[in-house]
Amino acid sequence: MSYADMRDLRVVQLTDTHVRVAGELLYDTVDTHANLTHILDRLRGSGPIDALVLSGDLTDNGSAAGYRRLKTAVEPVAAELGAAVLYVMGNHDERIAFGVELLGYAPGSVSAEQPHDQVVEVEGLRIIALDSTAPGRHVGLLDDAQLVWLREQLRRPAPRGTLLVLHHPPLPSALAAAELLNLDQPVRLAAAVANTDVRLILCGHNHMTAAGLLGGVPVWVGPAAAYRFDAMPLTGRMRAVQGFGYSRIDVLGLDVVVSAVEATPAPLIYERSEADMLAHLQAIDTVDPSRAHAGRMGDVRRR
Repeated sequence: MSYADMRDLRVVQLTDTHVRVAGELLYDTVDTHANLTHILDRLRGSGPIDALVLSGDLTDNGSAAGYRRLKTAVEPVAAELGAAVLYVMGNHDERIAFGVELLGYAPGSVSAEQPHDQVVEVEGLRIIALDSTAPGRHVGLLDDAQLVWLREQLRRPAPRGTLLVLHHPPLPSALAAAELLNLDQPVRLAAAVANTDVRLILCGHNHMTAAGLLGGVPVWVGPAAAYRFDAMPLTGRMRAVQGFGYSRIDVLGLDVVVSAVEATPAPLIYERSEADMLAHLQAIDTVDPSRAHAGRMGDVRRR
């Protein structure tokens, strides 16, 4: 089957949800569960979603009750939208409770030392999750066995390529705190994905939307669903502020397009039907160029 015969795909990334048990607020301020349900309610009206990827720090303290609360919110919406769900470990997550509550392992069968690496395929798009956590640490680590496993998965190209998901960004940062929290030795991951079908690496962790390259492969650090760090604070300061969002990833033939979606409630400037807006934009494009130029000059003179 050629790319021309494949339908477009839509993936939504939620990261750093930091869900706590009922009645608890993050930093005594943020109702992370309310943020999550607000996003999920928006997704309900956005059309079909092929995959919902939750890329780490799903709970704030790794509690079983927190995972059950998260799953109760996420899975009915995913089922309604027809989306596959992929849960990925973050440094605030706890492997045993994560494995039992989210991945369906039997109690007693999960080890805190065994990473939760996973692979799913959705309509020809392969999504690989790497567990980059190190118990008790915030920095990201991948061991030799994980990289061997990743190379084995990537040995066979997927029909629509691969999205690689891990919590810790394999990118440097000019911000000291982010630099301390990123993936250690990202060059090892770069070597594993070189000359493969990995088309995008999705991450979270830093609570700052960002983009970069790892050995030529695009890296996207999605906006956090809990709160955000200020990427341009005053010198010598660190700031965390209210605000949250998620990422929309569209696979359009050979192209992958990522959009940060703001979810923080804000005053509405306008809301129009899509048909009306498209008609308006098409009308602008069909205006005679000389008249359009005259109109712009008139606007300048009036200002």
